[in-house]
This record gives sequence, structure tokens and C-alpha cells, in this order.
Amino acid sequence: MNAFDESLRLYLQFLRLEKGLSDNTCHSYENDLHHYLDYIQDTFSVTEPAGIDLRHIERYLEELMSLGLEVSTLARNISSIRNYHAFLISEGWAEANPAELVDLPKQIRHLPEVLTVEEVEEILDAPDVNTPDGLRDRAILECLYATGMRVSELVSLTRQQLVPELQLVRVLGKGSKERLIPIGRPAINALTEYMKSARPLFLRMDKETGDRLFLNQRGGPISRMGVYNIVKKAAKEAGIRKKVYPHIFRHSFATHLLEGGADLRDVQEMLGHVSILTTEIYTHVDRTFLQRTYDAFHPRA
Repeated sequence: MNAFDESLRLYLQFLRLEKGLSDNTCHSYENDLHHYLDYIQDTFSVTEPAGIDLRHIERYLEELMSLGLEVSTLARNISSIRNYHAFLISEGWAEANPAELVDLPKQIRHLPEVLTVEEVEEILDAPDVNTPDGLRDRAILECLYATGMRVSELVSLTRQQLVPELQLVRVLGKGSKERLIPIGRPAINALTEYMKSARPLFLRMDKETGDRLFLNQRGGPISRMGVYNIVKKAAKEAGIRKKVYPHIFRHSFATHLLEGGADLRDVQEMLGHVSILTTEIYTHVDRTFLQRTYDAFHPRA
């Protein structure tokens, strides 16, 4: 398997497990990117994803436009390419995104689905904390919701990144940028109990953990797939009918903070968003919240 095929395989796995995209959506991305990467390799003899630059992408888009594609199809292709290259940076495959300067045609932005506070609590209560697996699963779920961190950030957490006495966690985000996120007492308690009573039981002499915080039953660091399965299992046991996947905790974290009156820039900092425009989408999730804010603060409401 060459570097292009391997990077695409990992990217599609990321879309399914961390982003929770449907099989149909992932299939569309797969088709778009297969055509794109085949064109790049065949036309320019590029041998690895890091070798792609802006001129390669512009040539490919010229080819697509010559086919008379719908604006929506062209926009999807550009989005696929931009997101793929952003993933390459986050995973260390490349240092820059050559597609970030490509203009994206105006499209309707879909609002993320979120869980209610009650639904989150039901999911958090689902694991059986009388078992080592349950203690770990509860700690993972609490951590996802308490911090809003990405799954890629959670699976790479080490014990040293926790600062329980200050109720903080140091997170290494995209581009190895570090940020400090407050973490609530319930999550701290769940993590402390997991580290004391469950994590030692997962350790194996023949496994190198890199001091990762969350381990699987075989003693190695837990994977994105492992976290995905934990989330799906807990949601099913809680009887939640919505489509629940790891990233929905990040959406819910941001939405619940803003609904509670948090400052948008503080939420941006905790999420690790480079641009506040990315964070602003969460201000549109709950229209009733916006109406209450307007009624409370506008002098002519």
C-alpha cells in the first residue's frame, strides 16, 4: 500500500469513527479523493501526499470545471480536498495545507446535532462502574464531555497531562499546539478512580504504553475505534435514539457552555479553534437561547 492509499484509509477511518459521518457520506468523500489522488499521481508523478502543492490542486479543479459539474458537486470536491489535507497536518503527514487558499463556493452550513444535558447524563451513567472496563469507559465519557477535546487528543493523553489539583488538563491539539482546559470535579473523580482501581489491571509487561492514560484490555493505548465503540455502547444502553458518536460530545460541550452564558472567545480557546468563525456556528444551534439573550440584554427588546 503506497502513502496515498494509506493516508486515505486513515482519513476515511477518522471520518467514520471520530466525525461520525454516515457510510454514504464517507463513500462520496472516498470517490472524490480517489479521483483526486489518482490524477495527482498520474499527472505530476508525485509520490507522497506532502508533495502536493497549490498548483497541482488548481490544475485538478480546472479539470473538474471543464466537465460542467454542478456548483454543489464542485464545492463538495473542494471541501473533501481541504479537509483531507487538514487531516494530513494533524497526523504529521504534512506541514501545510495547500488547499486552504482555494475558495469554497457558498453553501448552506449544516448545524451540528447536540445532546441535551439530560441525554449526556444518561450516557455518563450507562457504564457499569463495578467493573474495570466500566470505570475506564465512564472516565472516557466524562473526559470527552468535560473538556470538549477531540478523540485524537483523548487517545494521546498521558497521565502527566492531567493536573487534578488545579482541575486542568493540558491538551496537545492540531499542529502540536498546547492548550489548558478546565475539567470539572465529576470528571476528575472518575479519572482518579480509573487510574487507581482499573488502569493497573490493564497494564501488561510486554506492552509499551508510552504512559498513555487510557488503555485497552490488551494493555496497549486505546484507539479511536475503541473510543467509538465505548460511546456507541453507552448510548445504546442509555436508550438514546439520536445518532451518537464521539464528536457529538464536543458539539454538546460548546453548546451547553454558550447556553449557560460562556463567552464565545473562551469557548474558542477551550476548543482550540484557530478562527472564532468556526466557534460561532454553536451560537446558532439553539435559537431559543438567542431569543432569551436578546430579550435580556437589548434595550428595545
